[in-house]
Amino acid sequence: MTKENQHIEWKESWRDEYLKWICGFANAEGGVLVLGKNDKGLLVGLSNAQQLIEVIPNKVRDILGIIVKVNLREESGEEFLEIVVEPYPYPVSYKGEYHYRSGSTKQELKGAALDRFLLQRQGRHWDGVPLPYVSITDLDDKALLTFRKQALKSQRLLPEIIDESNDVLLDKLHLFDGAYLKRATTLLFHPDPERFITGAYLKIGFFETNAHVRYQDEVHGNLFSQVGQTIELIKNKYLKAFISYEGLQRIESYPIPEPALREAILNAVVHKDYASAIPLQISVYGDKLMIWNPGQLPATWTVEKLFKKHASQPFNPDIANAFFRAGLIEAWGRGIERMIEACDREGVPAPQFSCEQTGLWTIFHFSPEHALVKTTQETTQETTQETTQEKILALLREKPSCTQKELAFKIGISTNGVKYHIGKLKSEGIIRHIGATKTGYWEIVN
Repeated sequence: MTKENQHIEWKESWRDEYLKWICGFANAEGGVLVLGKNDKGLLVGLSNAQQLIEVIPNKVRDILGIIVKVNLREESGEEFLEIVVEPYPYPVSYKGEYHYRSGSTKQELKGAALDRFLLQRQGRHWDGVPLPYVSITDLDDKALLTFRKQALKSQRLLPEIIDESNDVLLDKLHLFDGAYLKRATTLLFHPDPERFITGAYLKIGFFETNAHVRYQDEVHGNLFSQVGQTIELIKNKYLKAFISYEGLQRIESYPIPEPALREAILNAVVHKDYASAIPLQISVYGDKLMIWNPGQLPATWTVEKLFKKHASQPFNPDIANAFFRAGLIEAWGRGIERMIEACDREGVPAPQFSCEQTGLWTIFHFSPEHALVKTTQETTQETTQETTQEKILALLREKPSCTQKELAFKIGISTNGVKYHIGKLKSEGIIRHIGATKTGYWEIVN
């Protein structure tokens, strides 16, 4: 027996409130409202079917402003009606309310979900909406300069366009809507996009269990800097390299190949539903890394359907275009394939994807040799970190004005490694910086 689903609903008799269900079908993928069957799909018949054939089309037209087909059917001597609703390309409202069919239920769209729906019906995207009160002078010149360098390197913009003024460059990137900058412009180039867009940042946490976070970080700023900071932070703090040797050459490999990690983060940034006001979230466990991309997805969507959406067009085309021009992403729809290819090349498990109504999970499972379990090797690494911090303190006692580059050279680690240990010493109240960044000095408190 057929069950109620995305495209069919059963009702024993007619009530005017069922106009909401018709509205929901029209705003979704269309469907059929059957009158004369109970909620199990069993035929109970309609005593006033002939009358309703005349009444229902008029009510639908007058209240919803659409046309439906009402078909009279007969089975086992009982009459019933099928109200056939086509999907409509424009928003349909019931007395100012917007209803939507999702799975076998009807939902009233409100808040961010309603904004998203109305924009979609207008052929627009969230990131393409103009944002008043933000001007070109509010944007970060350093972020624009970084974009220019990346775009020149990628050769996806003509040099003469790259050398234009900021307003001309942004216009060529289609980041204006009339006289206003778009939301995408603020996310890409404003030093503090969270002033205008709630949740426009990224959270990372290391979990021992689902309920126990060992440590966590937040990454803020424009989207270009968020991507770079996140990748460095994950590599230097959240993942451990597996050490192997080919002859005398030392080889370091991470649980997730950097190209795959980069694609996953870029993919999440481009496809995030920024109207959700929820930050992107990355959860690292001992045996996996999970990226949560929030967004309201239809209940009927599968991973395959989401992949087709990614392949056809990103959720934020203006943001995607800027990343493409900067050479950070390839053609739309290739991100997922590139993740899988990068993992295949390194011989590590390919990512898995889980599609839920409230968003998408991208999950990288670690191979056994990369699992971040508490072992003698991890304990040794923690001891090594303590030794590194002792070396930093000794050098700062000797020369309080020592720069991070000097510390990295003398200790024999990367500047990012020094930055990580300096941050830990500062957060623990062991050291503090006095004066300006370039001319100041470090003071050892404890």
